[in-house]
Amino acid sequence: MLNRRNFLTAAVGVVAASGLAACAKEDDSSTGTSTSGGKKITLGFSQVGSESGWRSANTDSVKAAAKEAGYTLKFSDAQQKQENQISALRSYIAQKVDVIAFSPVVVTGWDAILKEAKAAKIPVVLTDRSVESDESLFVTLVGSDFTDEGRRAAKILEKVLETAGHKGKVKIAQLEGTTGAAPAIERAKGFKEIMDAEHKDDWEIVVTQTGDFTRAGGKQVMAAFLQSDPDINVLYAHNDDMGLGAIQAIEAAGKKPGKDILIVTVDGVKDGFIAMSEGKINAIVECNPLLGPQLMEVVQKVKDGETVERWIKTEESDFMQDQAKDALPTRKY
Repeated sequence: MLNRRNFLTAAVGVVAASGLAACAKEDDSSTGTSTSGGKKITLGFSQVGSESGWRSANTDSVKAAAKEAGYTLKFSDAQQKQENQISALRSYIAQKVDVIAFSPVVVTGWDAILKEAKAAKIPVVLTDRSVESDESLFVTLVGSDFTDEGRRAAKILEKVLETAGHKGKVKIAQLEGTTGAAPAIERAKGFKEIMDAEHKDDWEIVVTQTGDFTRAGGKQVMAAFLQSDPDINVLYAHNDDMGLGAIQAIEAAGKKPGKDILIVTVDGVKDGFIAMSEGKINAIVECNPLLGPQLMEVVQKVKDGETVERWIKTEESDFMQDQAKDALPTRKY
């Protein structure tokens, strides 16, 4: 499986909208007059959904960057359903867009549609998430290294435990992302890699379950965690939204988030930083959603026949609780 990358330029031209599955949401934005070799470029982009603040920021970035570049953007929201996304990609192929980009709902099940795009000679760019497929079927991946984000989460937890003066067994609850999604698989993998190598005797993941990357899911699953394992003292959430939902469940159980249960999350959305500034989240591992400008850049290069790297990684940082108030005003998402 390819991990992720960052680079890109998207282009777009003209073309009417349509053909997507009725259950998927589509909009068609025609902007500007950017051209490649005298021909306007059209980009078909399929988004996972709108399940979190991170995803909304990612969508806004793509739309704004396409407008800034002067491209025609055909956009579809898959509502976290692979069948919707495949239908959208098939529609883009039928409409003969210049480039297809998408953030895959899950890692498997893409071979057939990617082969259709290749047969139609339409290059495909992955954004944010990777797939398990023949790498000749797509050009590049623009996005984060999710496995490394998991490693970073484990390393920053070490700092959190030290800052809190924690002694004794570390009993971790893990809120996983959507089952089968690359960030869920890889963030869990990276975290466990560090845990097994450096904390085999003192750290234990006592319970783990998907919260589907949503705030509601995080709240519901964390409430169940606390009933089955009341001695949990650390929460590792694969995204901020699940962590924010979990905070509600922790408070409802009469515990103090950030103190009774130390919390590390991934993403870095503004609501997460607000919670961290209030002492309810102890650390955040950033995953940058603002991929639009890079995507537009890569799309242009791809359309112009230029070679691009196989994986274009985003630049990201990690934040401890004492950095939250200073960092909050600068957060762009």
